[in-house]
Amino acid sequence: MSKVIIIGAGGVGTVVAHKCAQNHDVFSEIVLASRTRSKCDAIAHQLGDKPWITTDSVDADSVEQLVELFNRHKPELVINVALPYQDLTIMEACLQCGVNYLDTANYEPKDVAHFEYSWQWAYRERFEKAGLTAILGCGFDPGVSGVFTAYAAKHWFSEMQYLDIVDCNAGNHGKAFATNFNPEINIREITQNGRYYQDGKWVVTEPLEFHKTLNYPNIGPRESYLLYHEELESLVLNYPTIKRARFWMTFGQEYLTHLRVIQDIGMARIDEIEYNGQKIVPLQFLKAVLPNPQDLGKNYHGETSIGCRISGLDKDGKPLTYYIYNNCSHEEAYKETGMQAVSYTTGVPACIGAMMFLTGKWNKPGVHNVEEFDPDPFMAQLPVQGLPWHEVINADLEL
Repeated sequence: MSKVIIIGAGGVGTVVAHKCAQNHDVFSEIVLASRTRSKCDAIAHQLGDKPWITTDSVDADSVEQLVELFNRHKPELVINVALPYQDLTIMEACLQCGVNYLDTANYEPKDVAHFEYSWQWAYRERFEKAGLTAILGCGFDPGVSGVFTAYAAKHWFSEMQYLDIVDCNAGNHGKAFATNFNPEINIREITQNGRYYQDGKWVVTEPLEFHKTLNYPNIGPRESYLLYHEELESLVLNYPTIKRARFWMTFGQEYLTHLRVIQDIGMARIDEIEYNGQKIVPLQFLKAVLPNPQDLGKNYHGETSIGCRISGLDKDGKPLTYYIYNNCSHEEAYKETGMQAVSYTTGVPACIGAMMFLTGKWNKPGVHNVEEFDPDPFMAQLPVQGLPWHEVINADLEL
């Protein structure tokens, strides 16, 4: 029985709150906090206005406000599902208040679309000395993708050699153009250069330069594009036998056409411009006029399919291909939480990671990525909490 603070009241925060509330035997008290308290109040109301679920407000850019919040509520763990820009301020406040930490996405600076763990890994020694645990990247990808890889290494492979993380959203929300999570973060991620790991080096590509058709379970063929994704950085360090690691994501042609136009007219810019005597960031303005990802769920149909395709040598030294994946229905996610499957597949693992820590299964002082913990108890909870997984052995990985 433990108290947590969930920071962030977007689509993912809503799912995390729902799942934690469903597991009251682990989460004895839940505090929902964001810059806009009314959003937290709305979530608490959805959950039935339970007395052990309370709300508060905080500017997560302010270490001072975060410290005041943590000292007042005294949680055992903070679940950070705010913006990636705020990871470091929240980690700093956790250190000052003696609170453990979990997030779903790595830190990135506001002024450049650059994703790496170095900023957060720099906190390792401080968390370890304080006896505090920080769990990084506990969504789906990053998150379950790392746990899947750890599970494969533990149970199937003596040597993993090739890793491809594949992410397909075959859903249809009926909008001409909309992003499935924060538009600012989403567009920054897609429009940066691609990158993959090959023979001990990182190979940089143009944005969406490489693509190929991959087949996804229950979905069929979808054009899949090579991106850089942060979990690759930690996975190749923690599994040094990996010779090549890549990340693929599907996009429809209509989405890509809109994205190209957005870039061509300058709306994807993240630098400030002056408009009517005030400074604005074009991408932040675009975010304000695009559909809110939280509002997509009602009319969303279809499913997501995310997994790891791994090849190498099995426990007996023989060649092995292994595909482990989850498919998640947008309709079912909405029925349960009011959110679409992209939010659901991120929020459920965050709840499970928090459960792992609070029940003593993932408790290791320092700053750690998810694959550094025992995957088995996490994997056991995935189907229980709504994300069943499947394995395909020695099939064509297509990659």
